[in-house]
Amino acid sequence: MTLHVEWRNGHESLPAGALVFAAFPGVGNLGKVAVKTMRELNETVEVARLHVDALPPQANLDEDGLLAPPHISLSETQTQGGRRFLTLTGAVQPVDMSLHGGIARQIMTFLKSQDVDSLVVLAGYKTAADRKETFAVASSSAYRVDLESAGVDVRRDEPKTGALGLGAMLASTGPLYDINSACVIGTTIGSSQDIMATQRIIEHLDRWFDLRLKLPENGGSWLRERLAVMAPETTEDLVKELTANHDASYM
Repeated sequence: MTLHVEWRNGHESLPAGALVFAAFPGVGNLGKVAVKTMRELNETVEVARLHVDALPPQANLDEDGLLAPPHISLSETQTQGGRRFLTLTGAVQPVDMSLHGGIARQIMTFLKSQDVDSLVVLAGYKTAADRKETFAVASSSAYRVDLESAGVDVRRDEPKTGALGLGAMLASTGPLYDINSACVIGTTIGSSQDIMATQRIIEHLDRWFDLRLKLPENGGSWLRERLAVMAPETTEDLVKELTANHDASYM
């Protein structure tokens, strides 16, 4: 399994000390839609595409109408308040879960080579409908202290059943590469139409990390449109297949 980096739009490296938000198809697609929203509403440019062998062999049209092989997209966003950060996301995850750990190691090795400072994975956590929370889970005690000092609600006892998927591997392996890593989780009923859960994640990120984002106006209809485009039936089927006989949350 190999990782090929395709630099885009004149870029040849990532900014040193960068903060990366990552999300992949998972429970409710909360994290993935949050990343897409931050990209679309703020000035964003794609800086690289990460090509890995393990992604399903389906080429799709990109935003320029060109046929592109399966890849993970890495973009840089500058907010209206002058803040800069990176986002990492892909349309799919490998169906073979035994490959997730290897892909995560390749991505983390690349990020380390680019002097990335912190990686925060965004994900959903299926729970009761009356529970509307957003919280973080850190992968090192030092980063947990930093997050708590910044006012982040960091939990020590959730998700109780653990986490599966590429996002979970990325969020948990940061200490192995001297990268701060954590997961920001939004509770959801599990539906790909849980608009308010996605909105809460974006608002908490904006406040906790002082991003100064442009937030969606009339967020309900705006987010509903984007959630509907995420092929929820395919995503739900994938999650069910990968989490069969397992209670862990799929990220």
